Amino acid sequence: MNLKINMTLNKIFLYVKVLSLLGILLAVYLLVGQIFRPAFTPCNINSSVNCNAIISGSVSKTLGLPTPLYGLIGYIIILWAGIFQRKKILLGTTIFGLIFCLWIAYQELFLLHVVCPVCIGCQLIMVSAFIFALIINKTKSE
Repeated sequence: MNLKINMTLNKIFLYVKVLSLLGILLAVYLLVGQIFRPAFTPCNINSSVNCNAIISGSVSKTLGLPTPLYGLIGYIIILWAGIFQRKKILLGTTIFGLIFCLWIAYQELFLLHVVCPVCIGCQLIMVSAFIFALIINKTKSE
């Protein structure tokens, strides 16, 4: 039975690692967009659906640092926790990440009235990683 639980945990940790890699890619996309301001930005669809709120708007910096940098650091920590199977670090980081994502989503939706498609992707990844972290921390292993 313990072998089956460990195999299941390994599979869930694999999902966490894949999710964190996707999160890293999205965070790097936003960070590069914020630093270099490319002319072509596929994320900007119209005035209500775009990434400008995170790249250049009032949400672009948090405590003086680029907001996407927080996501990048968070996803790197989640990847590290997934690789080394650090349950508590994974749970703590995803809790912080989830709260941070909710705060950003609130500002985008209710204060700026903008939807950032890349941010929604990041938020879905963080919610999924948080759910997996809960499952991992509830599962007893050897």
